[in-house]
Amino acid sequence: MATAVAKTNPAKPVKRAGTGIVSDPIADMLTRVRNANTARHPEVKVPASKLKLEIARVLKDEGYIAGYEVDADGTTQTMRIIFKSRPDRTRVISGVKRISRPGLRVYARKTEIPRVLGGLGIAILSTAEGVMSGRQATRQGRGGEVLAFVW
Repeated sequence: MATAVAKTNPAKPVKRAGTGIVSDPIADMLTRVRNANTARHPEVKVPASKLKLEIARVLKDEGYIAGYEVDADGTTQTMRIIFKSRPDRTRVISGVKRISRPGLRVYARKTEIPRVLGGLGIAILSTAEGVMSGRQATRQGRGGEVLAFVW
C-alpha cells in the first residue's frame, strides 16, 4: 500500500501570519500604552483609527501625554504617542484600565459618571457628542459608554 508523501518546494517562501486580528483594538492600544509606559519608553506606536485618535486627543487635553502624531505609510496608518514625564523623571500615567469591552459594555448616565481615584484620574467616555473625559461629560450633562480609566 502506497502512502502519499507531501512534497515541499524549497524555493517557495513560507507565509507568516501578520499581526493578527485583534478583537478589541481599544484594549490593544491601552495595553501597548501601559506596557511602554512601564518600560519607560519615550514613545509607542499603535495602529491608528478615528476612535484611537480621539482617545489620544483626550489624553493630551488632560495632560497625560505630551502629544501624538499620525504616520501614514501606504494604506495603513500608525499613531505615535509621545509620553510625558515629570521633572523628577517619574511618569505622568501611573495606570490605565479598560472598562467597557466587547463582551460587556458599560454605560453611565449623566448623573452616574464614575470618579477615578476620587477625582485624581479621568474616565474616558464615548458620548453622542464625541469622545470626552468624565469632567467634560459632567459639565455638558452627557452620559455614554465608559471606555477606560486613566490615572
